[in-house]
Amino acid sequence: MTPPAKPRGGDTPVIRQYREIKAAHPHAILFFRMGDFYEMFFDDAELASRELGLTLTTRNNGAAASVPLAGVPVKAATEYIRKLVNRGHRVAICEQVEDPRQARGIVRRAVVETVTPGAVLSDSLLDGNRNNFLLACLRGTTEAGVATLDVSTGEFLLETVALDDLAPTVARYAPREVVVSDRDGASPPTAGVVITTRDPWEFDPATAAEDLARRFELAGVTGLGIDDTDRLALGAAGALLRYADELLPGGLPHLRRPALRRAGAAMPLDAMTRRNLELVEPLQAEGGAPTVLQLMDVTLTPMGSRLIRQWLLAPLTDREAVEARHDAVDVLVGDARGRHRLRDALDGVRDIERLAGRCATHRASPRDLGHLRDSLSRLPDVQSALDGLARRDTSATLDTLARDFDLQAELATTLDGALVERPPLTLGDGDTIRPGADPDLDESRQLRDGGKEFIAGLQERERDRTGIPSLKVGYNRVFGYYLEVTRTHRDRVPEHYERRRTLTNAERYVTPELKEYEARVLGAEDRVLELERTGLERLLAAVQSSLPRLQAVAGHLATLDVLAAFADVADAADYVRPMMTDGLELDLSGCRHPVVERMLPPGKFIANDVRLDDAARVMLLTGPNMAGKSTILRQAGLAVVLAQAGSFVPARAARIGVVDRVFTRVGASDNLGRGQSTFMVEMSEASAILHAATTRSLVLLDEIGRGTSTFDGVAIAWSVTEYLHDVVGAKTIFATHYHELTQLTEELAHACNFNVAVRERGDTITFEHRLVPGGSDRSYGIHVARLAGLPEPVVTRAHQILRVLESGHRVAGVVPPPEPDPSQLGLFDGDHPVMERLRTLDPNAMTPLEALETLAEMKRQVEDQ
Repeated sequence: MTPPAKPRGGDTPVIRQYREIKAAHPHAILFFRMGDFYEMFFDDAELASRELGLTLTTRNNGAAASVPLAGVPVKAATEYIRKLVNRGHRVAICEQVEDPRQARGIVRRAVVETVTPGAVLSDSLLDGNRNNFLLACLRGTTEAGVATLDVSTGEFLLETVALDDLAPTVARYAPREVVVSDRDGASPPTAGVVITTRDPWEFDPATAAEDLARRFELAGVTGLGIDDTDRLALGAAGALLRYADELLPGGLPHLRRPALRRAGAAMPLDAMTRRNLELVEPLQAEGGAPTVLQLMDVTLTPMGSRLIRQWLLAPLTDREAVEARHDAVDVLVGDARGRHRLRDALDGVRDIERLAGRCATHRASPRDLGHLRDSLSRLPDVQSALDGLARRDTSATLDTLARDFDLQAELATTLDGALVERPPLTLGDGDTIRPGADPDLDESRQLRDGGKEFIAGLQERERDRTGIPSLKVGYNRVFGYYLEVTRTHRDRVPEHYERRRTLTNAERYVTPELKEYEARVLGAEDRVLELERTGLERLLAAVQSSLPRLQAVAGHLATLDVLAAFADVADAADYVRPMMTDGLELDLSGCRHPVVERMLPPGKFIANDVRLDDAARVMLLTGPNMAGKSTILRQAGLAVVLAQAGSFVPARAARIGVVDRVFTRVGASDNLGRGQSTFMVEMSEASAILHAATTRSLVLLDEIGRGTSTFDGVAIAWSVTEYLHDVVGAKTIFATHYHELTQLTEELAHACNFNVAVRERGDTITFEHRLVPGGSDRSYGIHVARLAGLPEPVVTRAHQILRVLESGHRVAGVVPPPEPDPSQLGLFDGDHPVMERLRTLDPNAMTPLEALETLAEMKRQVEDQ
């Protein structure tokens, strides 16, 4: 964006002031407040007119040439800002910082906030169900430091990660904007995210340490738990806060102490795993199934909705921490009445985190304060429900929450005693302060209302006195109160009426009496507005003084909300508490896919057992397409992610050894933008898994090697499986069409074969979706092709070619083997006598001798055929 030219002598004072402020914000669209409008000039006006569909006009600039102009009403500005920010633009809000009536010369203006995709305070610009993170990262030789800030809540996090984990870490926060050193450029890869580059010196850890110690009034950053291992994260935090201070000149009074996330405390989930498991985004943009987040998020508060997203994207890796969440969910599942009481109490709690943030930055409206008051009024009911649950003495988490729960009684009383029942959206649109809260305000209101009552009755009195039936009293912001008389009756106007304005069909007048009451009303209105503004500021100061306690109680409410949501889903969908261990096993009995199960009619989903342990840690899963192999892979991965996030799991029973990572490679895709074919993407993903997986990982692979020739594909798949078995040692489920891989169990001591059962009758197959031991010796691809609707001649020819290939021959020039004689009955045809006999047998009612005799008889029947 090109800044306007430097001030020139011919500029008007307003344009000169605009140029000076714009020069300090050259990369933002400047919303320049002029009365009831935000005006934009020069390039900003042209850009805004294109982006927002505004009319581009011009403004007179004195002796200089006219300048381009576009504007939006202040009351409608939020929607325009939202559009600009969503398109990646920055908007600098320049307000009038003094009363125009008291200004000497031009009104003073200053930028009070710069809105960027990562720095948003207005509730209407935010998604209440997810954090709006601004993230900074600093790369080192082997590690990277990450700092994140949600400007709307004050949440501030520091993390040091391995370079290989930087991309999944950044993706977990899903930032709208990333701040990097201009030495690093747009690193890590952040497609679709606004990148802001800063000077390298701003990432200096020593400077950042001084800044943090000063902000939190500490002797050093060791008081924040920061040590030498956090230098990179500290450097990122310094650049992040410096940038945030520029965006919000009023400061960050609601900034929380930084929370440190240590490496290994949470499971990094890479992009392909999050995508394949459909944790927060569906594979299909439209018309697909709901995501796991949508299924699990039955929270009742915005804080809870944001937290459950964080928990699902950062499953814990410490068994005791996981079990602490399970303990709390267990109590809530077991006490349905107590859980419903808690959820009823949470219902109606507003976004205390963001309300507190807007109050701290003095951007809260009277209605925001009303929402905060109403939310605090729910806290006694929450505490009562929590106390009842904590008395069960089976959850340390619930006990701690009950012990530390803060009712904020003093602040609740202050807000309740000062605010009207329904405060207006903006100051001046109605009364904000309750009658009786301020005697001076009550007196001013009486003067204002008494004058209005007099003026309201003036119309009838003047009509009676003058005999003019059409006379009416009106009000105009420019001319004030007036008496309007149509031209038809102007001869009957009394002499003491003073003409104020002439219209086409009427005359407007004032009287000394009307002017006296007008001065009384308008003076009282100004006094009321002034006293209400003072009262509002007093309430905002009270909220700010309670800010740390408010943020703490918001965190407690969010935690309770998520735990209760987990319990509600578990109770409704029959999920079970998993037994967590420090071993290497994954034992899921009657495991189900939570989303697929929800999409089917009740009772239609076929549950399966999945068992991996040190003796059989690699499962080779064969079977045709559509049989359900990918579903089995995904439901095993989701069981682990849900369990380690703190939820119960969709299964009859579950025993899970805590894993450090879940890796998935499911489905096929390309990346044409980077010149990568489907096969290259597949190999890149497989490579990343083989380099990052450990013995404690869970690896879920679907079809490695499909993008090349059959022999190449089988060779790669075979080698990858051997490496996972012999070198990595990770728990692995490998779904494949290459039934040749079933031979691996003859060489690999810890591998086992399973297949998804198929019932075959003639040329038709039926998918049973059951996982059974043993490998499949066929891929059934042609059968699936028939189901997909390929023309019958194509299917018949495919069968012929398959028989040739299976005989080891070339296809070209070879006559296919003859089709089987349709008159010859096959053993498994539906009307073969042996099959009919088998259907009528009851093995449990037969003696061993009878069974042998029956078997011999059926053998003779087959030989006779």
